[in-house]
Amino acid sequence: MKKTSGFASRIVSCIEKESRHRPLDAGEIAQKLKVHGKQRGLLHKTLDELVREGRIVRIRKGRYAMGKEADLVTGRLTVVRSGNGYVDQVDPDSETPSVFVSHRDMGTALTGDTVVVRLNVSRQSDEQGPSGKIIQVVQRGRHEIVGTLRKAGRFIHVVPLAPGYAQNFFVADTKGAQLGDRVLVRFIHWENRHVSPEGDITEVLGPAEEPSVDTLSIIRQHDLPDTFPDDVLREAEDAAARMDLPGKRVDLREDLIITIDPERSRDFDDALSLQKDGDSRVLGVHIADVSHFVQPGSSLDREAYKRSTSVYLPDRVLPMLPEQLSNGICSLNPGKDRLAFSVMLKVDAKGKVRDRWFAKTLIRSALRLSYQQALAVIEDREPEDIELTDEQRSVLKELHALAQQFRQRRYAQHALDLDMKEVEIVTDGTGRMTGIQRVINDVSHQLVEECMVAANEAVAAELAARNITNIARYHEEPKEEKIEALTTELVDMGYTPGDLRQPANMARFLRSVKEDPLAHHVYVSVLKSMNRALYSSTDTGHYGLAKHYYAHFTSPIRRYPDLIAHRLLGKCLSALGGEGYSKSRLAAIAKHASEREEVAANAERDLTEIMKYRFLEQQQKQKQRPVYDAVIVSVTNYGAFVELVELQLQGLVHISSLSSEFLRYHRGRSELINRNARYKIGDALRVKVEEVDFDARRVTFVLDEQAS
Repeated sequence: MKKTSGFASRIVSCIEKESRHRPLDAGEIAQKLKVHGKQRGLLHKTLDELVREGRIVRIRKGRYAMGKEADLVTGRLTVVRSGNGYVDQVDPDSETPSVFVSHRDMGTALTGDTVVVRLNVSRQSDEQGPSGKIIQVVQRGRHEIVGTLRKAGRFIHVVPLAPGYAQNFFVADTKGAQLGDRVLVRFIHWENRHVSPEGDITEVLGPAEEPSVDTLSIIRQHDLPDTFPDDVLREAEDAAARMDLPGKRVDLREDLIITIDPERSRDFDDALSLQKDGDSRVLGVHIADVSHFVQPGSSLDREAYKRSTSVYLPDRVLPMLPEQLSNGICSLNPGKDRLAFSVMLKVDAKGKVRDRWFAKTLIRSALRLSYQQALAVIEDREPEDIELTDEQRSVLKELHALAQQFRQRRYAQHALDLDMKEVEIVTDGTGRMTGIQRVINDVSHQLVEECMVAANEAVAAELAARNITNIARYHEEPKEEKIEALTTELVDMGYTPGDLRQPANMARFLRSVKEDPLAHHVYVSVLKSMNRALYSSTDTGHYGLAKHYYAHFTSPIRRYPDLIAHRLLGKCLSALGGEGYSKSRLAAIAKHASEREEVAANAERDLTEIMKYRFLEQQQKQKQRPVYDAVIVSVTNYGAFVELVELQLQGLVHISSLSSEFLRYHRGRSELINRNARYKIGDALRVKVEEVDFDARRVTFVLDEQAS
């Protein structure tokens, strides 16, 4: 706690000492602490904060106690698709970090609420972890719910789009919305779990059947800003004038500098160069100097902080900075003079970085390549729609060779190879998904990725060497209990993964399944066992990349922590200009940026999923029944869950469609079997869609030969 931390500690000590036999009310706490007059108000405020932080609990009749002694824990509720939930404790030092709560034991709590859970000390949950019952909602979360207006009997209600809401919301006034419209609802209250929670419609988004409404729905559901305030746009227009005030810079406009980006990319925030220096090479990683145009404390800066990241939805980008900057003066367009912050790395013949230096520079990109064009050059093919000089071809191939050296050195340090086979949604311009295409992480992508990783590491190491507090990109090694659960899951799939607590074994196992039919499912399971990478002002190290120092520096157009790193590096290097930050401010920025990154990732995932379900639903309506390749990812006593290889979407093949004869479920081997058939995890199937439940986000498949 901030100013009240000392007072808060006295309160906690008092409750811990005095409430072992009987919880105390506020008056008794005030009496024991000799609190009088205006301090009473501070006492009540501090008690409320301590309850929200989970350090104490408020129980019957306004009395306070220590949660552990009463088998009570405080945390944030997350409801999953099954309707059950988990309460993650707000106290990071808790011995019980996550508590399972059945849908029957949630009372009137909603996903995102801060709640108090009474632990079931006599039994574990089905997940082999602690379970409990919610006895109190301490604080409601943000509940702006997107859903579809429906009618049941005499009542109008809204069916939430997010599966985490298991309840429909009663609305008394439709505010002009028609049945079947997608609307935004503000939660009002919910006092009785036997009746629906109540809400108030605040915006009508449009007909739920219109695919274009899906993107807007996700934007509203996740409270994403989709327009820029007028003052921010005015500042963005004026910022271009700062190009005429570059300050002291190293002129690199005669150097051969190239950009490599996706074919449809509109902003280019990084460029590369490579020069010989005796037996060594000098890699230049040139990053758009956004910090020159976005001044600390400006409207642009405040808006960039608020957003913290660009959000990449399948059919739309919500940029962190206005287009005048992101696609204009900060974009390293070929043939244009641009301001950059350059990371220069001297690399020996074995791929080891021997020296590093940094400079504010003036550059002019000579060549803009797509990944496909770069790949053609690397593979000695002629790239489409562009002609390259011999020097350009040579530099590109040398960059490729250097990047592969970097990559090999990382994997030798047991970095994790989690390059999942990603897919990209193809839309028709109206928000309707028309297909899907696989995104290949080939050597052209690796060329850029490895150079950016090297630059990020160099910046983090430099700031650490100078004892400058920075915002690190922190990835903690996984918890032992998570690795144990992962190992059990992998064994159930038929693998022998070995001791995954050892990074070398984890890296070796991931390489071994790279071409396995279940590779994507394995990767997802591994990722779920990992701690999420986040931003931190106190912790360093990146488990996945096998780096001791790592920070984000190379994308200041789309990530706010990168912009902070530019300012910090500019501040500590003489004559470069920059900005200093207090440790508390950096901690606040790191926390906010991590939260906004998670929101962006969830929004992208949710919209991608919605589009896939709508795509399958549309095929059903048009009487299209294409055959999909699928792989079994789990087996139950009522059927097999499969994942479509192309769409990366899971659904159920019911046991009745697997065989006309009785199938016996063998729990130990996770298989369904009879005299003529056997279905187990990893088996390949060809399936057709039988039914799509868009509201419930559920799809049922049948085997190809049984589809009617």
